[in-house]
Amino acid sequence: MTPLAEILAARIRVDGPISIATFMTDCLMHPTHGYYSTRDPFGRAGDFTTAPEISQMFGELVGLAMAQAWMDRGAPSAIRLVELGPGRGTLMADMLRATKGVRGFHAAIDLHLVETSPVLRQRQSDAIEFPLTHHVTLATVPDGPLFLVGNEFFDALPIRQFVRDGTGWRERVIGFPGSELCFGLSEPTRLDALNDRLGNTKDSDLVEISDAASSIATEIGARIVRDGGVALIIDYGDWRSLGDTLQAVREHAKVSPLDTPGDADLTAHVDFEALARAASPAKVTRLTPQGVFLQRLGIDTRAEALAEKLSGDALTSHLAAHRRLTAADEMGTVFKAMAIFAPDTPIPPGFGP
Repeated sequence: MTPLAEILAARIRVDGPISIATFMTDCLMHPTHGYYSTRDPFGRAGDFTTAPEISQMFGELVGLAMAQAWMDRGAPSAIRLVELGPGRGTLMADMLRATKGVRGFHAAIDLHLVETSPVLRQRQSDAIEFPLTHHVTLATVPDGPLFLVGNEFFDALPIRQFVRDGTGWRERVIGFPGSELCFGLSEPTRLDALNDRLGNTKDSDLVEISDAASSIATEIGARIVRDGGVALIIDYGDWRSLGDTLQAVREHAKVSPLDTPGDADLTAHVDFEALARAASPAKVTRLTPQGVFLQRLGIDTRAEALAEKLSGDALTSHLAAHRRLTAADEMGTVFKAMAIFAPDTPIPPGFGP
């Protein structure tokens, strides 16, 4: 057992089974043994690779889309450019490099990064050549027009899982009945938060909810309605939660979520419908596959331009990166994009009507 598994087992012996949300929170953010608290998990030497690490094109296009959204909203002279969970800072560094030539955009930026990991905060400060402020939560980012990016952020927020039992629900929990952690189910209960799911589920169906994700989406929507701006969310998931999507990744391979607590990344698919509801009265775009979103922003043209300067292994790697970001059998379909924006303002770039 990992050190964190022993801590969790001792707690369960005393207090009883814990929710998956509690388990995820400890596994990812425990101050001593949490996955994100103790390491840089990105890239080939880590456990997984995100889109910004695959190719500079991703961050360049996201940056230019944000700059265009800023211009479409009258180019306000002071904005809060915010990234949630910035990883190594690669995405933001590429965004800022690509938008240097957009007149007035950098002068308007007050840059804020929402990051809890001390290790990753240092990586971000090293990578981004622009004045920035770190925050633990979005709540401490000052008021003002909000231009926000969250790439593979919401998938790491804690979830709870519920299995339908008649008109009630059993919560999936984690216990320690013998020598190892295992999943179990609570007694049936009625849950107001899932009343709307009784019409689109059947007995034994499993649904996931994330109070943390909905709370952040509510805050984003309220700020954008009040102050203006745009939020771009890119993550893997779908419009509505159905089925067990909790997964653990270690050294680029899937492992059991209960095998090595604290030593593997834990994620779950994002329920974009829940985010859209939480962001109301702000508007949301149609949920758009990542490949379609990037192609609308011009990734094919950008890829061709970069390819002209490459040859050999560099060209092969570049073409593979383009395919990985856009192809339906790679990241192009399972990853989705959705934007939050204020009523009566233009639809952000990359999204259809």
